[in-house]
Amino acid sequence: MEQDIVITLLQKMFVLILEISTPVLLVGIVVGLTVSIFQTITQIQESTLTIVPKIIAGVIALIVLMPWMMSLVIQTTNEFFDMIPGLIK
Repeated sequence: MEQDIVITLLQKMFVLILEISTPVLLVGIVVGLTVSIFQTITQIQESTLTIVPKIIAGVIALIVLMPWMMSLVIQTTNEFFDMIPGLIK
C-alpha cells in the first residue's frame, strides 16, 4: 500500500473514534459541571457525589447512543471493505 492510502485510512479511523466518543464525553462533562456547581452551592464536599452521577450518565448515554454508534462503525467498516479491491491492484 502506498503511504497516502495508509494515512487516509488512519485519518478515517481517528475521525470515527472522535465521532463515537464525543457525545459520551460531553454528557460526562455536563454532568460533572452540574454536580460541581451543586456542590459549590450547597458546600457538600463528598467525593463519591461527583463520580457516581458521571458513571450513571455515561452508561445511560452509551445505552441510548449505541444504535447510532454501531451504525457508524458498520458504515465505516463497509467503506473499508469496499476499498479493498482498489488496494489489491
